[in-house]
Amino acid sequence: MRLRVLGPNEVLLSEEVGKINAEARDGAFCILPRHIDFVTALVPGLLAFVGGDGHETTIAVDEGTLVKRGNEVLVSVRRAIRGDELGYLRQKVKEEFEALDEREKKARSAVAKIEADFIRSFLELRED
Repeated sequence: MRLRVLGPNEVLLSEEVGKINAEARDGAFCILPRHIDFVTALVPGLLAFVGGDGHETTIAVDEGTLVKRGNEVLVSVRRAIRGDELGYLRQKVKEEFEALDEREKKARSAVAKIEADFIRSFLELRED
């Protein structure tokens, strides 16, 4: 089956695989080629798959959606990091996801300031 992992702006992975392990809100699951079609919401965690060469690869994923349809599995996530060693993945996730979270906090703070300035300006216009 073909596994495609999609990020917001790019295709992160597109490979033929024989088995996929992932985790949804109600627990971990495994997909084999003749698995029934379904859709599920993924939780942040590890997505592992066995490629055509029999080698298992692991990807750390943020929350997202998995769609199994026919011979294709589409995974859409906000962020993903591919790696073979769990220690490497853990360190990389910590660095990259925390940096992104910090940028999101700054963006939210900027938006809140803009909203507060807008409301203040609106109230000043109303008083005139």
